[in-house]
Amino acid sequence: MLIEIKVPALSESVSEATLLSWHKKAGEYVKRDENLIDIETDKVVLELPAPHAGKLAKIVMGDGATVKAGDVIALLDTDAKDEAVEEAPAKAAAVAAVEKTAPALSPAARKLAEEKGVPPEELAGSGRGGRVTKEDVAAKLEARPAAAEVRAPAVDMTPLLGERPQQRVPMTRLRQRVAERLVQAQSTAAILTTFNEVNMQPVMDLRNKYKDKFEKEHGVKLGFMSFFVKAAVKALKQFPIVNASVDGSDIVYHGYYDIGIAVGTERGLVVPVLRNADQLSFAEIEAGIAEFGRKAKDGKLTIEELSGGTFTISNGGVFGSMLSTPILNPPQSAILGMHATKERPVAENGQVVIRPMMYLALSYDHRIIDGREAVLSLVAMKDALEDPARLLLEV
Repeated sequence: MLIEIKVPALSESVSEATLLSWHKKAGEYVKRDENLIDIETDKVVLELPAPHAGKLAKIVMGDGATVKAGDVIALLDTDAKDEAVEEAPAKAAAVAAVEKTAPALSPAARKLAEEKGVPPEELAGSGRGGRVTKEDVAAKLEARPAAAEVRAPAVDMTPLLGERPQQRVPMTRLRQRVAERLVQAQSTAAILTTFNEVNMQPVMDLRNKYKDKFEKEHGVKLGFMSFFVKAAVKALKQFPIVNASVDGSDIVYHGYYDIGIAVGTERGLVVPVLRNADQLSFAEIEAGIAEFGRKAKDGKLTIEELSGGTFTISNGGVFGSMLSTPILNPPQSAILGMHATKERPVAENGQVVIRPMMYLALSYDHRIIDGREAVLSLVAMKDALEDPARLLLEV
């Protein structure tokens, strides 16, 4: 019976998708739940498994096609049998017959014959009991007629490449969506950025003291991001407007703290969301971020994991950034930018000392967030990071 392979239901906010690459060709047998094709939306790459075992009778829409939910992209013949399985007994019998007629080979002879593509049945053995030696294989190779040398016609690549080569590559659907959202943020929000700096020594000391015990106890490494998530949540509770968003002429205040963590991948920037971050422990935050990293690398993030969010943290410091002005992630109204930690001379109690310092940047939508709330919320994050015991004690 022929059944239709259709594009699965997409997220409400996703209307179209792109067929990336078929993993099977027309005429090939597929097993149930075997991945047929990767489908790229503007948020994630979905795998489409085979609903039944059978032969891929026809590919209706090929790589690169733009599709919508419910579109028929292939036909599957569920009555077809796996020819490879049916042919297996015959092949085994044929191999057994060849092995009976083929002479015995020494290990060295077998290796050389396999490397040079010499069928065992073509060899005559000079060893004890007719055993084929390495020298027998070498003699067979020398007796082969020399292959005529084939020269490819000379091609002048200069007219093709020129002195200023260029290549046109279409944007991925994810890249297109990122571009749209960044332009949207720039054109609709009144973006302003405020800066501060934080002394990372207290966090680094606390982390170095407990990181081994932490990993042994929780099975996950203690990084810096959990401290920043906790500090951000603390500040958002003090200044709810920074956790709010604009909807037309309304301000929507959120009574929950879903923190987006910006992750750079080969496909582009994605922002998976830690739900209810205020209710998560340090270990749960670190485990969640580690899981996001693995899924982002493998392209396994789900649409649900990438949807929503009330505030975003972006860490450009991992790439060496010293200072930046992050762009909002609509419809959110604020985003925190982390940067590289560098030792710098600072004044402390009237003395110049060297401390590991990081610049922080908070970009915000000035339509609903005034400078006072923006600056004070960033200062609240700075104060929490410079006294991390407050995060643990929630004071």
